[in-house]
Amino acid sequence: MAVTLINPDGLPKPDVYRQLSIATGSKLVFLAGQVARDANGHKVGEGDLAAQVEQSYLNIATALTAIGGSFDDVAKLTIYVVDWTPEKMPLLGEGVARAAAKLGIDPVKPITLLGVAALGEPDLLVEVEATAVID
Repeated sequence: MAVTLINPDGLPKPDVYRQLSIATGSKLVFLAGQVARDANGHKVGEGDLAAQVEQSYLNIATALTAIGGSFDDVAKLTIYVVDWTPEKMPLLGEGVARAAAKLGIDPVKPITLLGVAALGEPDLLVEVEATAVID
């Protein structure tokens, strides 16, 4: 694996993400923001934040698998949530947990979580962007 995740001494040690990722691979991958669309472009989880998070993570895994990687190669995620409030955290966590169970992965990565007014299409509640490093 080309990415090692740590919480160094001197920084908080959150359960839901890691503070640092150390990349040692040779191929740097920048994945466009993934949204709640299936392979045919059909909407997934309209109005359901957890379902949209799950599909976004699954799409990241699909893209990385197509180039010889996996979700384990993700070095950092940026998550954009429409009208973010802390009350949405359990739904975000539920979607991540469901994707992790389907993929058999540890989804805990360095993340940046941003609340936004809107995304590219009105039915979208979340978009997840990934940077990965592959050997």
